[in-house]
Amino acid sequence: MDHVLGFKCSLCGQEYGLNEIEYVCPKHGDAGNVDVVYDLPRIARRWTQQQLAGDRDYSIWRYRPLLPIEPDSPALPLQIGWTPLYRSQRLCDHLKMPNVYIKDDGRNPTASFKDRASAIAVVKTRELRREIVTTASSGNAGAALAGMAASVGQPTVIFVPQTAPEAKVAQLLMFGASVILVKGTYDQAFDLCLAASREFGWYCRNTGYNPFTLEGKKTAALEICEQLRWQAPGRIFVSVGDGNIISGIHKGLKDLLALGWIAKMPKLMGVQAIGSAACYNAWRDHTETITPVDAQTIADSISVGLPRDGVRAVRAATQTGGAYLTVTDDEILGAMRVLARQAAVFSEPAGATAYAGLVKAIRQAMVEPDETVVVLVTGNGLKDVKSAIKAAGQAQYVEPSLDDLKRLWNKA
Repeated sequence: MDHVLGFKCSLCGQEYGLNEIEYVCPKHGDAGNVDVVYDLPRIARRWTQQQLAGDRDYSIWRYRPLLPIEPDSPALPLQIGWTPLYRSQRLCDHLKMPNVYIKDDGRNPTASFKDRASAIAVVKTRELRREIVTTASSGNAGAALAGMAASVGQPTVIFVPQTAPEAKVAQLLMFGASVILVKGTYDQAFDLCLAASREFGWYCRNTGYNPFTLEGKKTAALEICEQLRWQAPGRIFVSVGDGNIISGIHKGLKDLLALGWIAKMPKLMGVQAIGSAACYNAWRDHTETITPVDAQTIADSISVGLPRDGVRAVRAATQTGGAYLTVTDDEILGAMRVLARQAAVFSEPAGATAYAGLVKAIRQAMVEPDETVVVLVTGNGLKDVKSAIKAAGQAQYVEPSLDDLKRLWNKA
């Protein structure tokens, strides 16, 4: 990988060669998140926007020159990324904002954003010739890893808190993963996964801990800007749990800015559930110290007590002039309804959290009416049917007769 220079610790700035470390900066233990450092001048000489425009591979692999994989590594045989970017007129009218776009990552193969990171993790597993790849997950990252791995016959072990929605556990099992249901929280599953990977030599995909997850997630930022014809939006709203998605979006935008492919840096708006708001708390207090919380929210995908990529997640907002907001579970459920009924986008709670944040930002006059705004929807509503029913309401029963239907209809 002559286009990759190595790693740089996000906390202390220590630089490492590609073969010096595998996951994190040893000076900070498991919290030492590192960034992949690219030789951007070399990439700029070899790769142009014109070349990209002629590429007919509409997936994350179209950005291979800006990914940390070997040039000859086979791509996975799935349509990953290049998800649609919608401008719904009805939604714009509803918000009284003419330039709101929805990036629907529920359209990925396993119906979530996490396919992007997991695809890179599976490619790296095979490059490193590791027998098993593992991760801890509240559901989506595990399902993504299991699905990506299934496409190439790669064995996986997934650690999931026992509270994960059944639909997500079902995905894991259907893809053939070895599923470990942990009697505890996501954070406890995360720590157990780390211990197991060290004990058994498994390749660990854990969010933030593995530096390549960020690189997969940044592809959404590359797509957004390309789909907007390299006119970067004013703001991007992102739901935040572990912090790795908003950090990845930030990394992708920084890469594009350094290449000269976009002229400005969008403001990144992190949105957390009020019951799981460790990153928001740090941003509010003007600190990079991430204090754990007792995470409680309907949005299981962002229910995280200790964000494993919290520092970079806070920086994503502070360094771009963005902000953090919190929303209630009721606001999240309301956002699910609006996205579905105004834009026909069926989102799980975590995905709708970003839209709930936009609604709150408009109410608080944080957004100009004519700004171009992108809302990142990270997962499909079928991931959590119980929450979808709670948001939409129950269906009504009738006897199989026209008279009973008339009774019901007239009552309505």
